Amino acid sequence: MKKDFYEVLGVQRGASADEIKKAYRHLAIKYHPDRNPGNKEAEEKFKEINEAYDVLSNPQKKQQYDAFGHEGMNGMGGAGAGGFGNMGDMGDIFGDIFGDIFGGGRAGRSSGGAQRQYRKGADLRYDLDISMLDAMTGKEVALDVTKRDTCQTCGGTGAKAGTTPKTCPQCKGRGQVRVSQGFFSFSQTCPKCHGEGQIIDNPCPTCRGTGTIRTNKTIKVRIPQGVNDGSTLRVSGAGDAGPKGAQPGDLYVVIHLKKQPGFVREGDDLHTEIRLTFAQASLGMEYEVPVLDGKVKVKIAPGTQPGTTLRVRDQGFPKLGRRGVRGDLYVKVNINVPKSLNSEQKKALFEFAKTMGEVPKDAVQKNDSFFKKFFS
Repeated sequence: MKKDFYEVLGVQRGASADEIKKAYRHLAIKYHPDRNPGNKEAEEKFKEINEAYDVLSNPQKKQQYDAFGHEGMNGMGGAGAGGFGNMGDMGDIFGDIFGDIFGGGRAGRSSGGAQRQYRKGADLRYDLDISMLDAMTGKEVALDVTKRDTCQTCGGTGAKAGTTPKTCPQCKGRGQVRVSQGFFSFSQTCPKCHGEGQIIDNPCPTCRGTGTIRTNKTIKVRIPQGVNDGSTLRVSGAGDAGPKGAQPGDLYVVIHLKKQPGFVREGDDLHTEIRLTFAQASLGMEYEVPVLDGKVKVKIAPGTQPGTTLRVRDQGFPKLGRRGVRGDLYVKVNINVPKSLNSEQKKALFEFAKTMGEVPKDAVQKNDSFFKKFFS
């Protein structure tokens, strides 16, 4: 007694066409004779799943089967009765799944179907180290890149001067041939031209038939203002040349910012520190802060405390892609404490401390001894 076709494919009744097709693909890979040579059990299983798929993938047959079961297949021309009703779909499935078994997948073609359409050349990556100043101001840099370029001897054809490639006689320039395997027919890469669609009898001596050669090129790249660490710049068409005149790849320049002592970048903002004297912080002043591209004047308010952070608008990095817009500069204030004072400075500081009430009263009354103890 035949098994239920839904059970054979391992799907539920009411399964969608995509679910049925997916289940069939999975089982076809598992039990295909080329993956199980000499295995009679796998061969019978393969025939069984093909019969089930032939019925369940055909809307008319599926409707008849759902209504009357296996009896409903009599006279329907099902797989068990001697034919496949959905060969185009099965051919597509096996062209996709088993192309690698028989030597390759599908080859690209031009719209006319007679010319091999080559893939574009490979993309390249270049890691570039730049300073924070270059990232702030922007600049043009010249990169030395090793890449594949179109062979000038043959103009990229791969053929020796005075000769031309000829159309492959086996695949007629399509790059693929049809292969029959049991019930199925599908495409595979042409074994004669290896999917090229052309045969080169006299290869170019410079590029040895590839149409490209490895060379060193100087490529100029503009670093935009505000570029950040990890940013990637794309230079269209600056990658490897494509084979046989195909479109070239692209060059991707990955930016790495060098560390700059005294400065930290956070997004488009720039952070730095300054050290003031006690008097400067107490009295206040206008202070010139060194930055990447010069100096910026900052107002120090009287009584500024250690650890205070001052914000200076529009003195950070330019915002990438937003002309005239910049981040901010953040200046953290620290206080320098003198490590050594002479006698006159100590005495002056002592007098200042007295006016501020920082010296104990008994010490003021015994000025000489206090001075000798703490300031000599």
